[in-house]
Amino acid sequence: MSETIPRPEPASSADGVVADAVRGNWVDRLAPPRARPWLRMARADRPAGTWLLFIPCLWGLLLSAAAQGRLGWDGAWIALGCGIGAFLMRGAGCTWNDITDRHIDGSVARTRSRPIPSGQVTVRGAAIWMALQALVAFAILLTFNLNAILLGLLSLAPVCVYPFAKRFTWWPQVFLGLAFNWGALLAWTAHQGSLGWPAVCLYLGGIAWTIFYDTIYAHQDREDDALIGVKSTARLFGRQTRAWLALFGALVLLLLLAAVEMALGGAGRPAALWLARGGAAAMGLHLAWQWWRLDIDDTDLCLALFRANRDAGLIFAAFLCAGAAF
Repeated sequence: MSETIPRPEPASSADGVVADAVRGNWVDRLAPPRARPWLRMARADRPAGTWLLFIPCLWGLLLSAAAQGRLGWDGAWIALGCGIGAFLMRGAGCTWNDITDRHIDGSVARTRSRPIPSGQVTVRGAAIWMALQALVAFAILLTFNLNAILLGLLSLAPVCVYPFAKRFTWWPQVFLGLAFNWGALLAWTAHQGSLGWPAVCLYLGGIAWTIFYDTIYAHQDREDDALIGVKSTARLFGRQTRAWLALFGALVLLLLLAAVEMALGGAGRPAALWLARGGAAAMGLHLAWQWWRLDIDDTDLCLALFRANRDAGLIFAAFLCAGAAF
């Protein structure tokens, strides 16, 4: 594969700003100059992905809390630990992705300004940075129960495989979903003590959601990906993207509702049940709004809609949080 990919000279702006970062983000404005390449590689300048990794953790934790009628101090620590862990593991995973994709990134307009292809960071330095982030996240994981720790260790498998998926399948977004939604399983287990079917349904719903939002995201690179032979659901679906997204949006709603019914249907907590149902429906409406606005040829709109999925996921989480309080 690498023999067929052209490798242009490293390109970066004078100040090292990454092309698809949020304009005026805190890294570019406030971080010490020497720290910026490392923070950019961890995507600290692009927080949407950290939210998308953290939100399934919130779903698992808050659905468990709604079923039990309590969050407790242990739940508060699980939320905090998952939040810090999401930031660290997203950073470690993105660093791994940048190491494995360094030649591909140099051939794509949107990604050639990243720290490795632009020459700001060496591969060896990136590997050390990845290990440091993962070790701190592992230390946090060790504060959870044994079943959650084992699940956390298993999550490394999809994280390691994902960067290579676009080389051998048209469905790399499935592998991203497997990695990004693992927190639903982990946080539920950390709070309940064992894995349960409601968490599995949340996980599957999260995978469908990831396919939905990352297909939108991938349309930004559709032409470059075609030139260098990188596969994606954006290229696979093409002009049929809206029909496919309607299918996956419906799957998100059905699977989240199934998780709610399994967790709360027989729990004797009607207020929590109806709040959770309402949260799933409200998230479904947000996905429908994205579907209605989508123009796959407008790359700026694709990026904006991708980022809007933070709000979509938080809507469901907020309803679950309210359900846990009643």
